[in-house]
Amino acid sequence: MKSYSYTIKENPESYAFARVEGVDASFKDLSEVCGRLNNLAVERALELLDKFSTGEFPVLYKSHNKKLGHRRELGGAKGRYPIKAAKIVMKLLKSVIANANTRGLIEPYLIVHLSANKKMNYPRMSPKGMRKKSDYETARVEIVIREKDIVKKEKKKDVPKQEVKTEKTEEKKPEIEKEIKKVKGEN
Repeated sequence: MKSYSYTIKENPESYAFARVEGVDASFKDLSEVCGRLNNLAVERALELLDKFSTGEFPVLYKSHNKKLGHRRELGGAKGRYPIKAAKIVMKLLKSVIANANTRGLIEPYLIVHLSANKKMNYPRMSPKGMRKKSDYETARVEIVIREKDIVKKEKKKDVPKQEVKTEKTEEKKPEIEKEIKKVKGEN
């Protein structure tokens, strides 16, 4: 998995990846949207992205929030309505869900890693006037999801540990007693 900023230490078969590069959007807005969705279930993330992309609910800005207005919906915290960034992340999330289905992963999914970074800077000049310079910046967004561990938890609940221990000890006692009688009878 070269060129992703997330490294997988356990089995990579239970993960799905997607990335988009050269996005014409503010990487600051993309990083704030990604920060709100990290470590969420995919269904919940899709619901939030739908609200973000329609402008129903603002995104909380923890960084990049200098001279930013307060939002009543966030309890007075600073936030914005990054509609373009939310639509890009939603499209990428749908893509990674399709990748997970192709790989044969079992739903529900969990977002393990979601980040946005600055990709390229292209110097631009204004066409006339005082030749003002303003750079054209692109961004990169990457996402990694995995299966939730629901199957493992259900298997552990089916077999109680106390019953297994009592059955094993009851089976071993008669065998040990027979061996002791044999040893005593031979002496």
